[in-house]
Amino acid sequence: MNKKFYVVLFLAVTVALSIAASAPPQGEPKRNLKVLPKNISHEDLDKVMHGFNDALGVKCNHCHSGGQVDGRFKMDFASDAKPEKEMARNMLKMTAKINKKFFHFKAGAADAVPPISCMTCHNGKVHPEGGKK
Repeated sequence: MNKKFYVVLFLAVTVALSIAASAPPQGEPKRNLKVLPKNISHEDLDKVMHGFNDALGVKCNHCHSGGQVDGRFKMDFASDAKPEKEMARNMLKMTAKINKKFFHFKAGAADAVPPISCMTCHNGKVHPEGGKK
């Protein structure tokens, strides 16, 4: 009977540890989301940000500031120190309005792809053709 107890205990601990090991890491909570949904997943947020990288031909530091922390450079994604970040928010609102008003686009629909996106005008450049040089 003692042996049976230890076998069951071992199996219970093994199952508990495997569940804990497979749980997704919690990480830092997203902060300062003013236009994007507050409940956006980390993966979806990364997709949006990488979409900006591609559409404007920029890296993260174009909109996000950073600094030295413990001898290493670290991005401060919550900071609003750079005016480009507010411009990006305004452009997101603008494209959403255009898509809703002229194309009757409903965000959140399954496999919905908005007709107008950053790439539509920027095409891999920081400033669209005919824009600021």
